[in-house]
Amino acid sequence: MNEPEPPMMRRRDVPPGPAPRGGDPARRGTPPRRMPPPNPEPGRTHRVPPPHSPPQRSPAPPPPPHPPQHPNARPQGAQAPGPTAHLRERQAGDGRYRPPLAWSDSSEPGRAGRGYAPTQKPEPIPAAERTRRPVPDRAGSSPRSSSGAPPRRPGSRSGRPVGTPKPRRRRRRIRVGRLLLVALLLLVVASVGLVFYYDGKLHRTDALAAYAGRPVDTPGTNWLIVGTDSRADLSDAERAELSTGDSDGSRTDTIMMVYKPPSGDAMLISVPRDLYVPVPGQGSHKINAAFNFGGPQLLVQTLEQLSGVRIDHYAEIGFGGFDQVVDAVGGVEICLDQPLNDPLAGLNLPAGCQELNGQQALGLVRTRAFPNADLERIENQRKFLSALMAKATSPAVLLNPFALVPFVNSAVDAVTVDEGDHLWNLAGLAWSLRGDPITTTVPTGGNEYTSDGSSLAVSDTTEQFFTYVRKGAPVPEDLLSEQGGVVGG
Repeated sequence: MNEPEPPMMRRRDVPPGPAPRGGDPARRGTPPRRMPPPNPEPGRTHRVPPPHSPPQRSPAPPPPPHPPQHPNARPQGAQAPGPTAHLRERQAGDGRYRPPLAWSDSSEPGRAGRGYAPTQKPEPIPAAERTRRPVPDRAGSSPRSSSGAPPRRPGSRSGRPVGTPKPRRRRRRIRVGRLLLVALLLLVVASVGLVFYYDGKLHRTDALAAYAGRPVDTPGTNWLIVGTDSRADLSDAERAELSTGDSDGSRTDTIMMVYKPPSGDAMLISVPRDLYVPVPGQGSHKINAAFNFGGPQLLVQTLEQLSGVRIDHYAEIGFGGFDQVVDAVGGVEICLDQPLNDPLAGLNLPAGCQELNGQQALGLVRTRAFPNADLERIENQRKFLSALMAKATSPAVLLNPFALVPFVNSAVDAVTVDEGDHLWNLAGLAWSLRGDPITTTVPTGGNEYTSDGSSLAVSDTTEQFFTYVRKGAPVPEDLLSEQGGVVGG
């Protein structure tokens, strides 16, 4: 049985008036449906068989009579008055709007017999009776503002409806983060690509060739740095400008070892070029003669046989590239304890701190206008090399592409390395020399006259010095020499 109709579905502010009846199926536009008729007799339930159902059983006998009930009690089986029963008492012509009655509350004759029951949804109010009542604002002002815009809803300061989520900037932040990540990846890829590009441009030679009786690996890392007086890459004008002379061939003007022990500071060791040593296959000569006889391979073998230390890396630079490297970093600041004037090296410098360009720097590392000649020169070379590496690894060069790119270009053009060495090995070498490395010269036994002229003899202190290096142990201070030089510390 259908639910009873709510008492009133009409708004209080709608004026009374006639309303269409909601029970007319033609007006509703819905096909009639068959519904069971109301119970003809109270107390008995009438069963309506479904269509095409099998024969029904006879109705059950009525229940036995019950004891007497209260005089006002409703008879058993009688229906309770619905919530709209009071509407049946209204007069048909009272002129007031009456909502449609439920099927069970209808009192029209024959309506129940037509098998139609109106829908239980509320009847829409006719258009003629719809009147909009203005909704005042909470503060009692007019429903609309002076601009004609609707008032803001309560609880919304920005004018957004309550419950509307605030716009988020998370997506914008994600996009910015992705752009930064892409830029970082591009920077890393470009940097790695440039490293391999410049690594492929390095000049290489087979300096560390294997030979019978070569020393085994020793603790730490050992570099051999050779500065030659090769003028092969210089034009006549450049030779005159740099005061290098017209000599042909290639001789070693500088021989240095860079020793990086397993722990502690690196050591920059100068090997006097006049040190008189045995040269494999050539007899005894000054050590720089080994380069003239057999190039880098023979020089490496001669030094390894003398010291018992295995050379791990090799680097060579000539006159033609040294001045370009200095100019690429913008010059190097050097403090001189005394003025220098050497026409043979094209050098004329006052005492004090000053910034040297490539030409002046080349003259400084070449000049021998000192009382101790070669020993003071190699001391100046060590100090200048340390200052050059400190300038090359400074933020002013590394973070400035206009200085870094020219420096790398000049370095790869001027430096020759072993076939197993790479650009990152050179970067590690520069980084180890940028601080305050221990600088010293290989101790000798003093001057002696040989078939090669005035030379420096090998002594027991020479063997002791290389023994500490060979074992990877710190070298005692009494074996460290300091010749002074004109370059201030």
